[in-house]
Amino acid sequence: MNANGRTCWVVTDGKPGMENQCLGLAEAMGLAPTVKRIALRAPWKQLSPAVLRIGNCWALAPHGDRLDPPWPDVLIATGRASVAPSLHVRSASPGTFRIQIQDPAVRPSLFDLVVVPRHDRLRGTNVLVTRGALHRVTPAIVADAAARLGPAYAHLPHPRVAVLVGGSNGAYTLTPEIMADFAGKLAAMARESGAGLLVTPSRRTGAENEAILRRALAGLPAAIWDGNGENPYFALLGLADAIVATPDSVNMVCEAATTGKPVYVAELPGGSRKFDAFHQGLREDGVTRPFEGRLERWDYAPLDDTARVAAEALRRMTRAFAP
Repeated sequence: MNANGRTCWVVTDGKPGMENQCLGLAEAMGLAPTVKRIALRAPWKQLSPAVLRIGNCWALAPHGDRLDPPWPDVLIATGRASVAPSLHVRSASPGTFRIQIQDPAVRPSLFDLVVVPRHDRLRGTNVLVTRGALHRVTPAIVADAAARLGPAYAHLPHPRVAVLVGGSNGAYTLTPEIMADFAGKLAAMARESGAGLLVTPSRRTGAENEAILRRALAGLPAAIWDGNGENPYFALLGLADAIVATPDSVNMVCEAATTGKPVYVAELPGGSRKFDAFHQGLREDGVTRPFEGRLERWDYAPLDDTARVAAEALRRMTRAFAP
């Protein structure tokens, strides 16, 4: 419950990238949400919400969280698995203000507000369009992490470059050969520019790729997180003068772009219509540039989608709750 007495549920299938979008919006709205990680039973698990339009009260599988009264004032949900439960809450609690993030594949008018990235085609009077993904990164979080963890990186020279490394997913591939090329470009950049590298791999990077990265940067001014202790991700965003990110995470690129610092996106084989449209849009906006192993300087307005959506959601919610 927040200071205004509004209760909030965040409903997702538990994937961190999905959940963080909902949490970021809830926090930006000043809400303290209860997280509900749900699972669907058959046939809701297999069928699109647009196909299976009845019986949503029976959609939840027993191994996920329950959605029972008392119903929340605000429900923020994302992902296909959350659509049927959200529609159930609509029927059970018409007074709940329901926000759906990403295209729900049903009429947007079934929700109070739908939030989609611009590379999705859904549009409507209650549809807000963003340039990228919502997230939990704020200037305050970045500044706090940089202040706490900064001394561990004090030995690194400027300019400092944060390197955010993802890995293979359903759209992109990061093989050892590709990692060797990427790591070689990072090493060459460090030698030529004198830059210090602040590197954080992810779970998807993989042990073999991480070993290649460490070998390539050995002897250079580089600090590579070993997975122990607090993840320095937020701190690196604050400590860096520029950021290099792999393209496989929309969230990671959007979070980097909240800083207003130059953001380079490395190339990986693969992509998809949505990923390609997202990256092309930020390049055309002057936010990101391809990583080619050299440092440049440019300015852009930092991405503020989360704050903008939160302000509009609060405006509409206040109107909906008005007597």
